[in-house]
Amino acid sequence: QVQLVESGGGLVQAGGSLRLSCAASGRTFSSYAMNWFRQAPGKEREFVARISRSAGATYADSVKGRFTISRENAQTPVYLQMSSLKPEDTAVYYCHDPLSNSWGQGTQVTVSS
Repeated sequence: QVQLVESGGGLVQAGGSLRLSCAASGRTFSSYAMNWFRQAPGKEREFVARISRSAGATYADSVKGRFTISRENAQTPVYLQMSSLKPEDTAVYYCHDPLSNSWGQGTQVTVSS
């Protein structure tokens, strides 16, 4: 069973940066895709970014040009580098394994104006 653990959230001022990490355990295959989602208070969970098995990246329009999803290899965490943060980026951020449909517990990101 795949287990996902996010870390790296926190409180930051608008314009600042944070790097989130998603560590996965329980995998037996050498490469994998991973998604980041977020959920703000009172809103539905929304897609943020995806890295494919070949390390191609896809982003929501709201974060394109400000966020970067990456990984070094299949044994290292998946990262979400967030820059030029805005108050509307405030949310709980979750990583998601599309193959097993597993979710992490989430990490809170709060951006103050």
